[in-house]
Amino acid sequence: MSINRREFIRIAGLSTLVGLGGKTAWELLLPGQVEAQLLPKANALAAKRWAMVVDMKKLDEATAKKCIDICHKVHNVPNLAVPNDPKVKMDPADVNRWQIKWIWSDHYHNAFPGQEHEYVQDRVQAMPFLLLCNQCNNPPCVRVCPTQATFRREDGIVMMDMHRCIGCRYCMAGCPYGSRSFNWRDPRPFIKQENPTYPTREKGVVEKCDFCAERLAKGQMPACVEVAGGALVFGDLGDAKSKVRETLKANFTIRRKPELGSNPQVYYIV
Repeated sequence: MSINRREFIRIAGLSTLVGLGGKTAWELLLPGQVEAQLLPKANALAAKRWAMVVDMKKLDEATAKKCIDICHKVHNVPNLAVPNDPKVKMDPADVNRWQIKWIWSDHYHNAFPGQEHEYVQDRVQAMPFLLLCNQCNNPPCVRVCPTQATFRREDGIVMMDMHRCIGCRYCMAGCPYGSRSFNWRDPRPFIKQENPTYPTREKGVVEKCDFCAERLAKGQMPACVEVAGGALVFGDLGDAKSKVRETLKANFTIRRKPELGSNPQVYYIV
């Protein structure tokens, strides 16, 4: 039996809708079991504007490491220096250059360029400042993304849709804080113990901190906040009675590069 071109396209289209394993294309387009965790539950934490305060008077190196370790464990952030598969080789020169980080620590002069001077207290210069995405009110990364893979939610969290990311890295060029990382190679062989409740990434996409949006959707605080022992204060800037507002009112704080107009929402007590 012969068919014309139009009939062939119609049949091919119907076959596509059937999809794999009997699922329709529409079912395949719906959020998967993992992605569905980002959808708010009945007990989800909500805010008009999420913000974080890092109390450097309470944050020591051990606590900073706990915050980094739990964040990277929960979100399947690879450690390129320690591949799981012995067959996978990584050039040591590329480890630091290609390393993926959602949260990390650095010295004052790197964290706050333009605010350092020779008379800064030794105590401050030695602090392990915990750095992460600043969830800016005016995020330059969002403006330059050509596919809207990165976008700002109404509650202020700057999200990253890694399925829409085309790897152009414009957002990395636009971010003045170095808060985004690019997967130059498949990250999966470098994940020590995979967390099945959070998706892994692919080569060629950008990733970053999102204030643990998947945990907020389940009524949980960000993982780093839970292990920080009070050194991190997280809450709603839109609520005058929230702990984060009370903390900001009671303490002098600084922010990273506020002169750029991005209006970062991570504050530091020094």
